[in-house]
Amino acid sequence: MKLIDIPRVSQITKAEFVSNYFKPQKPVVIERFIEDWPAYTKWNLEYIKTVAGDKTVPLYDDRPVSHKDGFNEPHAKMKMADYIDLLKKEPTKFRIFLWNIFKEVPALQKDYTFPDFGLKLLKGLPMLFFGGKDSFTFMHYDIDLANIFHFHFEGRKEIILFDQSQNKHLYKVPHSLITHESIDFSNPDYEKWPALKNAVGYKTYLEHGEVLYMPEGYWHYMKYITPGFSMSLRAMARKPKNLVKAAYNILIMRYYDNGMRKLYGQKWIDGKNEKAIRRTNMYMDSAIK
Repeated sequence: MKLIDIPRVSQITKAEFVSNYFKPQKPVVIERFIEDWPAYTKWNLEYIKTVAGDKTVPLYDDRPVSHKDGFNEPHAKMKMADYIDLLKKEPTKFRIFLWNIFKEVPALQKDYTFPDFGLKLLKGLPMLFFGGKDSFTFMHYDIDLANIFHFHFEGRKEIILFDQSQNKHLYKVPHSLITHESIDFSNPDYEKWPALKNAVGYKTYLEHGEVLYMPEGYWHYMKYITPGFSMSLRAMARKPKNLVKAAYNILIMRYYDNGMRKLYGQKWIDGKNEKAIRRTNMYMDSAIK
């Protein structure tokens, strides 16, 4: 893969962000944007344990998609205090994914403010993500193709991004939002996945207090180098093409996929994975010719 370092800035104005990154749809890391937030000094794993330890949280791991799983259905549940103890004790594959903690612990809303990036942020959808050492998300893009601002707290996190133009190189699974789950994007096997050598994307590592902007529909792979957590704020896609695609994903695709899982079981999942390989290899072969 040809991965370019994501540009970094210490600070940024609204005008600079809109002109240099939002309009051209390019990612950026802002290093010192939230130092005036109470969350910047308060938010760490121990603090979250104190304020939300009694809450039951949904957990996900890196097991392959099964026809028995619903769309974004958690693999396990655990009290937040027990989960944080687990994160600190030993490596675990369990992650928290898309958890709106602020509905359950409203006091946390006082620790941050919605920044003005020149986009209308969806104030009802702040989400937290947690992970243990070496846990990761599959390469995926969000169902609504939103503009995403990813604020990282505690620990270190590896990020790899691709835009939608790279679909043909990524072994995208049809009727889904993921690439083939067997790919290790931190250390890809190019003999098994040769098309990845043609993929052009971005890479960075996030530290405490840094903010990553991911443009509309960007593929993202995230790996926790150490235990930590992040918060995402989002703004709706602006491009008409992406709005149409988001509506299709939300209103049609996910229900169609769930229906086919119930109808055909694991054959549907296996068939999609095989088609992802076949389509990508066919494109690669035609490009060589």
